[in-house]
Amino acid sequence: MIDKLNAVKARFDEVETQLCDPAVVSDPACYAALMKERKRLQPIVDCFVRYLVAQQSFDEAKSLLDAGGLDKDFRALAQEEYDTQKQTLDALQEELKVLLLPKDENDDKNVIVEIRGGAGGEESALFAAVLFRMYTMYAERKGFKIEVLGENATELGGFKEISFLVVGDGAWSRFKFESGVHRVQRVPETESQGRIHTSTATVAVLPEAEDVDVQLNPADLQIDTFRSSGAGGQHINKTESAIRITHLPTGIVVECQDERSQHKNKDKALRVLRSKILELEQQKQRDSIADTRKSQVGTGDRSERIRTYNYPQGRVSDHRIGLTLYKLEQFLNGDMDELIDALITADTAEKLRESEAVAG
Repeated sequence: MIDKLNAVKARFDEVETQLCDPAVVSDPACYAALMKERKRLQPIVDCFVRYLVAQQSFDEAKSLLDAGGLDKDFRALAQEEYDTQKQTLDALQEELKVLLLPKDENDDKNVIVEIRGGAGGEESALFAAVLFRMYTMYAERKGFKIEVLGENATELGGFKEISFLVVGDGAWSRFKFESGVHRVQRVPETESQGRIHTSTATVAVLPEAEDVDVQLNPADLQIDTFRSSGAGGQHINKTESAIRITHLPTGIVVECQDERSQHKNKDKALRVLRSKILELEQQKQRDSIADTRKSQVGTGDRSERIRTYNYPQGRVSDHRIGLTLYKLEQFLNGDMDELIDALITADTAEKLRESEAVAG
């Protein structure tokens, strides 16, 4: 591990030097890439420096104890220093193991979230609206911005489907575990007998692809325009501003009719399309190594039931890690960090076990 850490520090120092090079400073793309790498390496280097300082103090205390000939009081001080630095080294070593784990390359990206009503008819569409509100409030807590990309609303205020962009540093790292089937158990507003119904909504979370991630060939795109449908208004059925793009090689179809401008709808649709193509490629990579991580918390198979929201009991349960919180109202109001932190911890622990198994 020390060899790897020395290599990381050497690379960090090299990046620091390059960032001072006028040729690099005048190249925005190169400078941005190096700054991103510096940001990634900085926590590892800072922890390693603390580790080296603690190691030096530990070695000095050990040398004093090994030398002998100390009076009682001085020996007690040396022993205390030895014990303290030993605990510090152990803690820093565990921290460094986590920092050295392969980083999710998407963690700092924006995310595209798609919510679709599932089983349960209108009740599932209303639940989709509840989830959208929950994610919007959570994003506000984290300082992220929400941009709706497209929606298909129902008369009662639900969503058959809605897609939106979450913009902010680290958005993927906080949202990536939300993919899957979300189940709700509650008495629907339309239920006159007071019976509890079970409905579902499906959430898909995609890292937003950048132009450098996915190159689109115009020849592979079939672009159709059509008239927007919606709640009405002077623009309805008068302008063909809605856009449907079909990616011929993969068969992926995206639509956007949220904006009155055809150009804006096309831009939004292309953003979603790039992200779906990127996710398809990354899913192929995940599938190829799936056998090595059968128990991963992961970014979620969207067909897997991951969470239940039980209104009568006021609880939310995540089935992947067996965690139940009796704070449903707070959770639906965006207070999601406790559960998301637990998911991140579980995923990190699984990666550590794998890393140690390979090393062993």
